[in-house]
Amino acid sequence: MTEQAAEPPVEPAVEPVRQSAANGERRRPHVAIITGLSGAGKTQASKLLEDEGYSVIDNLPSELLRDLAELAARDHARFERLALVLDARAGDASHVFGAALAALRARGIEPQVFFLEARDEILIRRFSESRRRHPLDSDEQGVAAAIAHERELLNDIRAESDVIIDTSDLSGRQLRERIRSALSTPRSPGRIALNLISFGYKHGVPLEADMVFDVRFMENPFYNERLRPLTGLDEPVRKFVLQQPITRRFLRFVREFLTFTLPAYEAEGKSRLTMAIGCTGGNHRSVAIAEAVAALWRESGGGPVSVWHRELEKS
Repeated sequence: MTEQAAEPPVEPAVEPVRQSAANGERRRPHVAIITGLSGAGKTQASKLLEDEGYSVIDNLPSELLRDLAELAARDHARFERLALVLDARAGDASHVFGAALAALRARGIEPQVFFLEARDEILIRRFSESRRRHPLDSDEQGVAAAIAHERELLNDIRAESDVIIDTSDLSGRQLRERIRSALSTPRSPGRIALNLISFGYKHGVPLEADMVFDVRFMENPFYNERLRPLTGLDEPVRKFVLQQPITRRFLRFVREFLTFTLPAYEAEGKSRLTMAIGCTGGNHRSVAIAEAVAALWRESGGGPVSVWHRELEKS
């Protein structure tokens, strides 16, 4: 069998999407909003954005948001990259968040919203180690109750966020890579961005996923002694996974599913979709499939795509 014949005859992942606006359109600033739970890593995220050339403003009073949006819309050269950090310290977080969105959108600026979160036990440990007080904590309720209250207050904001990142098991470097990866794929009008995460079920499902695909039904390279030390990024594993007839059928299903759902997501105003693909350990099948879906997405003329292999990052 020739090398060409060995490749699975996969089809385009999605139909071509709408083209971006005319080349002559004036470029708008890119505005990132960093929000989420206290202790989840917003300070690290803001420092990364500063390193990336963003002007970072932390918890600006809601009364000044309209003036800032007007300034950003008028002075594109000065505010080409702008980041706002909003959290529970702002008081009524939902009100401030809504005011920020309204002020920016009224001036033709669509912000990219990052929501950082972590498991309760991780947040409690971080507050204990840093000896900082939770902004919603009181002597009567304690940090656990404050975290629960904050989750409730931020539920609506989380639902409207473009990128949701669970920082529970991320190092500082991994968090920076996640944010940088998302920032490297800015949104274009009418083009939904795809964020792919490969993971292992034995390590837990990514909380930030909009949808999860389980590929444990595919033959596992782990039981092949020659392939076990490798990952889904290596060509022998990639071929082993993608040559399976069930894999080719699965990729056709993914194409049909995305073609069916993307117009509905876009109609709802969603600009970024996070798809998690899981196998047992997160090293072989899920990695190969995530890379295959990303390649098909690019070849089809879809929107921006980023890939994060969660378990490989841990090794």
